[in-house]
Amino acid sequence: MRAVQVSKLEGPEALEVVDVDEPVAGPDQVLIDVESAGVVFPDLLQTRGEYQMRPELPFVLGSEVAGTVRSAPDGSGFAPGDRVASLCVVGAFAEVVAAPVDQTFPLPDSVSFDVGAGLPMNYLTAEFVVARRGRLADGETVLVHGAAGGVGVACIQFAKARGATVIAVVSTEGKAEVARAAGADHAILVEGFKDAALEITGKRGVDIVVDPVGGDRFTDSLRSLARGGRLVVVGFTGGEIPTVKVNRLLLRNTEVVGAGWGEWAWNNPGYMRRQWDDLTDDIASGRLAPPVSGVYPLAETAAAVGELAERRVTGKVVIHTRE
Repeated sequence: MRAVQVSKLEGPEALEVVDVDEPVAGPDQVLIDVESAGVVFPDLLQTRGEYQMRPELPFVLGSEVAGTVRSAPDGSGFAPGDRVASLCVVGAFAEVVAAPVDQTFPLPDSVSFDVGAGLPMNYLTAEFVVARRGRLADGETVLVHGAAGGVGVACIQFAKARGATVIAVVSTEGKAEVARAAGADHAILVEGFKDAALEITGKRGVDIVVDPVGGDRFTDSLRSLARGGRLVVVGFTGGEIPTVKVNRLLLRNTEVVGAGWGEWAWNNPGYMRRQWDDLTDDIASGRLAPPVSGVYPLAETAAAVGELAERRVTGKVVIHTRE
């Protein structure tokens, strides 16, 4: 089969499309004929050896897929021909992948493979970030940084599906349009976002800040919180890891909360499937659906991953493995 291989840790430019043997499914794996594969930030990090999980070289890149089941173990709940999405962590950028049963999910007939390939990582992350770690309650306001990116769009859509008011923070007017299309009630620019958020909320502040960016906006994010507000740390795509002067937390009884979805999910077997089942109605109805902003053939995977490296992505980049 054709697959995209990492043989040296020199970034997306070094990715190669090669012919490799098809994988053989283990006793707890589903064999999937891949139709679409989603590109996520950890894929970029893996091309550089910067992700916490470092597979032995060479390896087939790619974390999430959608396709049809070729084979599945007895008792898995899957059968040949079933439409599925899966979070396989590696191996997705290929024509066939062997994926863990407990990280494979039934894909509703109403959902395309391109959309399905963009659901597992970002939308399960969004549920964990906003609901479990952010503890979203009825009538609350959520501010989302990096709102035009994959996690940002997922958090907007999830928060709106749960009835929240959403303020999206973006770097350009073009990205503001992406955030509004995802359902954000307000879209504001990074420059001066604290004052804009306070004005929108009548000086009260927001209940939750979702921050996958980090960097120098962190302090103003704290200042944007209402009494009892929660700043949820998701990642550091801005590069710089900020520090917290904890006296600020006393001023308005605020919290800084870590949201490491992967750490939680992989240490709680079955958690991902329970999340997916909780989201299925929203997925089937289209309330949760990544906007697909770019589609690439397998031969152009380096360019697809490069979009993330150049921070040009708005929405979801998808690879078609069979073109």
